[in-house]
Amino acid sequence: MTRHLEPEWKIVPKGKLMDCITSMAIIPLLVGCMGIFGLFKLLQWIRMKAYIQDSVVVITGATSGLGKECAKVFYAAGAKLILCGRSHEKLEELIRELTATHYRKTHQPHVVVFDLADSDTIVPAANEILKYTGHVDILINNAGISYRGTIMDTTLEVDKKVMETNYFGPVALTKAILPSMIEKKGGHIVVISSIQGKISIPFRSAYAASKHATQAFFDCLRAEVEQHEIEVTVICPGYIQTNLSVNALTADGSKYGVMDKTTASGRSAAEVAQAVLTAVGKKKKEVLVADLLPCLAISLRTLSPRLFFYLMAMRARKERKVKDS
Repeated sequence: MTRHLEPEWKIVPKGKLMDCITSMAIIPLLVGCMGIFGLFKLLQWIRMKAYIQDSVVVITGATSGLGKECAKVFYAAGAKLILCGRSHEKLEELIRELTATHYRKTHQPHVVVFDLADSDTIVPAANEILKYTGHVDILINNAGISYRGTIMDTTLEVDKKVMETNYFGPVALTKAILPSMIEKKGGHIVVISSIQGKISIPFRSAYAASKHATQAFFDCLRAEVEQHEIEVTVICPGYIQTNLSVNALTADGSKYGVMDKTTASGRSAAEVAQAVLTAVGKKKKEVLVADLLPCLAISLRTLSPRLFFYLMAMRARKERKVKDS
């Protein structure tokens, strides 16, 4: 009898057949997963946009740097801005810049002029804000000042001034706005802290101390106001390309006047502002906006403090040698 053989192209080993079927099944599965992920991101974006649009957003330190960039991204998102700073002229200039951009027509920003370092101006400023808007949905405590110097050479007045601006000012403004949020049963308080709110580096004692205090206060606040449905977000950036180091105070209270290499090579203020917008929209509790090395340093401080302190001592010796040369 003649044996009929199947053509070679019809003979498919069982193993390869299963692999082929599996491969064909994976493709629609991957497409489906991508679709679900895309839908999730879209819903997240819609929710974030709805949360910020038409919200009353107060931004301190809005005349320059990160505060100015935050004003741009929140304005573009449709927020009702209350811009705060020490210079009425610069705030009005910012409003002209915002309204002259390509953004769609949105709410006209309002300005409130006061100095966070002057405690006597804070409550009147808060009253002016609430009188104009009736309530505050999102308070962004951004204004701050940096510092460079040795502990031994730094006067107590400089320590107090840094603490007044970076800690007592935001705390006082938050306390002045908070009762209206509790009454409304809702609100969002944001504070721009720093990586140095978690670790301390040499020759930044006053700044690191103020940011450590800020971190602790707003961590406590978060727990205490949760029952009132008030969100608290702490943003911890690394180095940002702003004039923070140029305007930093030195040991005797004069301006540092130098753009540090680390500051110049940091993230752009626009990038960090976008991170702030996203963190607020997603109601994040805390966000680190920094490169890998600073984030690792935070972990090292917890896991191996001895090694961390050794590395900081080495850094101090290196910086001192550079200054003495």
